[in-house]
Amino acid sequence: MGAVRIIWVTALLLLAVPALAAPARADEGLWRRLAAGGQVVLLRHGTTTPGVGDPTGFRLDDCATQRNLTDAGREESRRLGAAFKARAIPVERVLSSPWCRCLETARLAFGSAEPWEPLRSLFADRTRQAEQTRAFRTLAGEKRAGGNVILVTHGANVVTFVGVSPAPAEMVIVTPRDNGTFTVAGRLPAP
Repeated sequence: MGAVRIIWVTALLLLAVPALAAPARADEGLWRRLAAGGQVVLLRHGTTTPGVGDPTGFRLDDCATQRNLTDAGREESRRLGAAFKARAIPVERVLSSPWCRCLETARLAFGSAEPWEPLRSLFADRTRQAEQTRAFRTLAGEKRAGGNVILVTHGANVVTFVGVSPAPAEMVIVTPRDNGTFTVAGRLPAP
């Protein structure tokens, strides 16, 4: 009876190994796609202090009034930058929401960032959602040669733009098409 049980356990483990390796192969395919350039990367900011949204009365010009990155979020951002560097991923441009947590994620990962209004948080204010989505779609649909465009933003924006709810520091890779549209190529977890 013990030998039969060992055979069954071994068989189950052998069946599980390919299933466990599949996400790793998918991740490698996405990293190769990024190495070739021309992609748009929607990156949710790193892990923040607990809470939802920002405190009442927060101001964009005062990081102390916002939810900000934790030490873990800063480390996620640094690891992300190191992964891009180690894999020689070309970066053409880094655009960010003007919220401090997004700017800090971008700067820790890529060295600099340009605030871009269409990446403003849609969590509490959706008055400009159509305009912001249109701007994202225009950028994401532009076929480009060379480096990738990194868009550091909020989870609510990624859901609105492409229908994916990312974890902190997770990337959603978007591939521009010839006709001004795009497809979601996949997701890469925080390194």
